Amino acid sequence: MNAPLHAESLRRAVPAACLEALRARFGDRFSESAAVREHHGRDESPYPAMLPDAVVFAHTTEEVAEIARLCNEHRVPLIPYGAGSSLEGHILAIQGGISLDLSQMNKVLAVNAEDLTATVQAGVLRKQLNEEIRSTGLFFPIDPGADASLGGMAATRASGTNAVRYGTMRENVMSLTVVTADGRIVRTAGRARKSSAGYDLSLIHISEPTRPNNRSRIPA
Repeated sequence: MNAPLHAESLRRAVPAACLEALRARFGDRFSESAAVREHHGRDESPYPAMLPDAVVFAHTTEEVAEIARLCNEHRVPLIPYGAGSSLEGHILAIQGGISLDLSQMNKVLAVNAEDLTATVQAGVLRKQLNEEIRSTGLFFPIDPGADASLGGMAATRASGTNAVRYGTMRENVMSLTVVTADGRIVRTAGRARKSSAGYDLSLIHISEPTRPNNRSRIPA
C-alpha cells in the first residue's frame, strides 16, 4: 500500500450514532482510548501510524457481520486487524474509521489429522496452530517470518521460506467463511479436496514434517 502524503486530509468523522451503537452493543470490548487506537494504527511497514477512531473486539462471525452492517449503514471504513505483523500497511486507517480486532477469535475448532486439515478462527496464530497439532506428528508449513494470524495470512497470501515445497497460503486454504462489506456471511466450498461446484477455498492444510527417506505428503 502506498500511503498518501496528506492522509489526514482524507479522514472523515465517524457519525456519533455509529460510535454510540457500538459502545452500547460491545461495552468494554469497544475502545476509543488513545493507547488502544495507537496500537491498532500501525504495523511493521515503514509508513507512519494512522489511527482509527475506535477499536472493537469481536468474538464470533455473527458479531463481525453485525459490525460490518453497522459500518456499512453509516458509510464508515472498517479495517480488520489480526496480529499487526504485516508489512503492507493495509491496516492503517487512512480515512479513519473502525478497527475490527479479531485476535480474540483464536480457537482451533477442529483438527482432522486423517485428511491433513484443521478448522480455525481468523485470530489463531501460526505458532498456536503448530502447538495444537504437534501431538499428531503434523505441522502447518507456511512461515512468513512472524507469528501472524491465520486470517491475516490468508488475506495477504502469505508465503515464506517453505513456499517452494509447500506452496503459499493460496495452496493451503481449502475454504473460507467470509463476511462481506455489507454484513452478509458467505461460506465458500467445503471439506472436499475436489469439487465441480466452484472454488475449493476456512480449512487449513497441515503437513507431515520432512523425515529422512520419507517423502512428506503435500496437499494437492
